[in-house]
Order: sequence, then C-alpha cells, then structure tokens
Amino acid sequence: MEHIRNFAIIAHIDHGKSTLADRLLEHTGLLKAGSEQYLDRMDIEREKGITIKAQTVRMPYTARDGKFYILNLIDTPGHVDFSYEVSRSLAACEGALLLVDATQGVEAQTLANAYLAIGQGLEIIPIINKIDLASARPGVVKKEIEEIIGISVKEDTLGISAKTGAGTEEVLEAIVQRIPPPQGDPEGPLSALIFDSWYDTYQGVIVLFRVMQGRIRPGVKVKFMSTGAVYEVAKLGVFSPDAVDIEELSSGDVGFLSASIREIKDVLVGDTIRSAKDSIQTQISGFRRIKPMVFAGLYPTDNVQYSELRDAIEKLALNDASLIFEPENSPALGFGFRCGFLGLLHMEIIQERLEREFALHLIITAPTVVYRVTRTNGETIEVHNPSDLPETQFIDHLEEPYIRASIHTPPEFVGSILALCMEKRGIQKEIHYYTGDRVIITYDLPLNEVILDFFGRLKTLSRGYASLDYEPIGYKVSPLVRLIILINREPVDALSMIVHKDTAYERGRDLALRIKKVIPRQLFEVDIQAAIGGRVIARETVKPMKKNVTSKCYGGDITRKRKLLEKQKEGKKRMKRLGKVDIPQEAFLAILKIKE
Repeated sequence: MEHIRNFAIIAHIDHGKSTLADRLLEHTGLLKAGSEQYLDRMDIEREKGITIKAQTVRMPYTARDGKFYILNLIDTPGHVDFSYEVSRSLAACEGALLLVDATQGVEAQTLANAYLAIGQGLEIIPIINKIDLASARPGVVKKEIEEIIGISVKEDTLGISAKTGAGTEEVLEAIVQRIPPPQGDPEGPLSALIFDSWYDTYQGVIVLFRVMQGRIRPGVKVKFMSTGAVYEVAKLGVFSPDAVDIEELSSGDVGFLSASIREIKDVLVGDTIRSAKDSIQTQISGFRRIKPMVFAGLYPTDNVQYSELRDAIEKLALNDASLIFEPENSPALGFGFRCGFLGLLHMEIIQERLEREFALHLIITAPTVVYRVTRTNGETIEVHNPSDLPETQFIDHLEEPYIRASIHTPPEFVGSILALCMEKRGIQKEIHYYTGDRVIITYDLPLNEVILDFFGRLKTLSRGYASLDYEPIGYKVSPLVRLIILINREPVDALSMIVHKDTAYERGRDLALRIKKVIPRQLFEVDIQAAIGGRVIARETVKPMKKNVTSKCYGGDITRKRKLLEKQKEGKKRMKRLGKVDIPQEAFLAILKIKE
C-alpha cells in the first residue's frame, strides 16, 4: 500500500483535463505518443469536450528515486449535472490535481469541484496548464487560486503544457511525493466503494470500485448494501489502459468486477460492497439515491417509431441508472415517454444518443422541474408534468425548487448579469471582487427559470466569459399558475408550462407570438391562445392560405362569385373543425427562448 497512489484530476470544462490524462498515460508507457482523449471514448464526449462516464486507469511508474509505484487515475465527470458522481469518485482518492487554465483562470466548476475535494480531505496539487500560450497569465492565476479557492500556492507551483507534454514528469513526481498512500487494513472485513457502473452485453453490469478495507477474489459472494442484492464475483480486473484480469484486489486498490448482474438498478453509485458472510450493515458515508432534477417528454415524430423508441430508452437505461422514464400519451403528439434527467446537459446527451445511435427522429417537450403541491386537504404531492397540476380550488400552496448559483465573470459584465438574475426572480446573496479581473456573484434562483434560457443569455451578455455552477438548496413557496396553450381551442398539454403569476401575461403573449411564427399556414385559420384556468390572456391567429376560387368566373352575374366564396367559407369552417394542425419541433423550442 505504501507504493499505491489514488488520485483524480479536477478542472473546469476545456481546461485540459483529458489531454493531461493522455500525457500521463504516454509518459508511463501505456499509450503511444500522439494519442488524443483516450479516456473520453464516446463521440459526444470528444465533440463537447466533456467527460460523461468515469474511467479508471492503473499506471506503473518508476520515480526518480528508483522506487516503483502504482498510480490509479480516476477520471471524473466535470459538469455540474454529475456533481454527485464526482463526489463519489473523489471519495475513492487520497489526492487531486487541480488543473487551471493559464489564460482563463479559476472558473465556476473549478471552484465547485475544488471545494468537493477539500471537503473530502484530499491533498490538492495546484497545476497551471497552457503556459505555452502567448496569452497565459500564470502570475495572475496563482493569485486567483490563493484568493478564490483559499489554497496557499508555493513558488514552485507546477506550470505545464498538457498539449506539448512539458512538465508531465514533474506532475508524476508531485503525485508520488505529495499524495499520501491509502489507509485501511487488508486483513479486515471487506468494504469497497462503487463510483461507476455500466452494462456489457456479454458480462452484465461492470462495477468500478475502490477497496477501502479487506480483500476481494473471484468466487466470493458479495452484497450491495443499499439494494441488498447478493452476487458471486465471476471476474476481477483493472484497466491498464485496457482490461486486465487479476486474481485479487486488496485495500487501496481500484478495479472492476463482473458477477452476471443483469439489473443496473442493483448497482448504485456511492453504494458499499461487503462480503455476503459479514454481519456488518453500515455503509460508507455519503451515499444517497440520485433524484432527477429535470423532466421532459420524448416523442417520436412518426408514431410508427414508438416501439423503437421504447427499446432504445430501455437500452440506454441499462448504462445510466439515473435515467428514469414512464409511458405518456399526449393528444397532440401521440405516444411517448416522460423522462427524468439530472439536468439540461444530461437531457441533451440522452436526446443526442437516441438520435445518433438508434436513428430516431424525436420531439422533446419543454423541460420542467419537480413542484411540490399541498392540497387543501393537507396532502402533499410531487408534480413532474404541468398537465398533472390540480385545479386551483384544490391547491393550498405551491413550492418550487431553488438553487444557489455561483457566477464567475469579468467586472465589465456585472451590471447586465445582475439585471438578468433580477429578471429571473433571483435573490442576491453576495458579490466578491478579486484581483485579476474576477468577480464572483452568488444568487438564489428558481430552478425553473434557470432551465429555460438562463445559460444561453448569460453567455451572450458576457460574450462567453462568464461561467456558472449551482447546487440545490431546497423548496420555497411561490405564487405559480399553469399556462395552457390552445391550438384551435384544443389544449396542447405538451406546450403547457408552470409560470410565476406576475410574469404569466408577458410569458403567454410572447409564447403565442413565437408559436405563431413556426406553425405552418393551413387551408383554414389557426387560432393560438394562451390561457390561465378558463381565462384567455393572449391570442394570435395564423391566416389561412387562400385559393382564388373565382378565377374561372369572367363576366356574368356577381351572385355566381358570391356563391363560390360562400361555399369556400363554409368549407374552411368545416376544415377548421376537422383539420389537424401538425406542430413542428420549433414550437417546443419557442418555450425555451422566451427572450432573444
């Protein structure tokens, strides 16, 4: 155990985390020079520059003093949607490399993940990346790390270029010198922490874990404490960088196991593995069941694809225990699924994977959050879908989820960002000005306002310089109402939304106008109405396409033309009664962009 080092790399998106991991793998002889983003294996991960699934790799390293070490890198997701997974991955480590871009400085997710690591008691090694760029500001970034994060930065802080590989050996030396070896009794009762899992067609669920105490071997029966499931370990192994079978993992080791597990719901991130023979029932602290934060409806554009969509979602759910879904039927869109996601990025990833990997064409409804409704009889229910909201006379009060948002921005954009937060019903908490042109603004915001168009507008107002991180802080009572959209007097539940009473009129008027622009013209008039309860608060009309039925009438009595026009008018009335309006995907996107 003295020669094992378990560590993670934490950084903001696009600060070079995956590139540094590649250089470490090359320097330890596991990869050929020139490899790119080896640990980000999905196409979406490479395109978006983010890590979605945790990966591990065991690196052999002989230090300058001649001693041999095993370095276990646990590659963590970097986005706020996956903060729980990050916390569990960090719990499996003793140290973390805090990677900061020399041109960008400390950003929101750098700070959030650094605090997670500090809270776990990890040894933090600050590293400044991209020092080879002309716009690098290593001196300013050092001050930011000290002031904003509160870590004392020594004169010998590592400056590297993950792209060129400069400074890679110094990073490896810092890992073995400064990160402590793992603790735990190899002869004690088995205790292991799960930090990720996925489904393999041939082997079942593959479980990534860190042994905190004891030993584990193939043939041993193990128990997953939160679900109570018992399985016999069929295979143990480590990734170095490809899977290598191994006969035993003991205290301090990181590896994977397969045990013919067919249900990924039996293996939860953060759960504890113990020997089935042990009577100990305690779990490693920090475990919680992941709850979705955002809900949306997924529908195929062609209802013939419904069964294909069902099969595709079931296959994706095998690899993602945080994705929940249930069948849903909409009069406007037909059959589909109501899905729960960890956040907007998680929703976007699932939608893209369904469309790419399974060749589906989807309509996704406007995302909504989980509201708490207290009925007049005292009963409290959770509402995931605006159409499930009870009638006003049966509601005592409504509560909506709030988040604490941390926004990092240069000072020149502070005014416009404060105005945006006020418009989104935010409650200002604090503003801190730091050296190096960095301001951190903290606001409490309703999650419903953030998932609509907040992030896009924040980037627009700050010309891309602002970064956002947030954490849930609970529920608050708010005067909320259901805004219903009617097309030709028929309610379209998939376009309905829950909004604040004070902004309902403006929101309804703006939404009706946006939907009008994207609904294609028909041979009959199309009415678009926004209503609260039984009261219409806004209306727009899509004019019909007109056919010149009198073109053949030349000369003769005027009554001939009037007769044809009256006949056309009656036909249009009948078509309006019976005609079906196809609602394009752009109508649902209109809800997400309330303001330009």
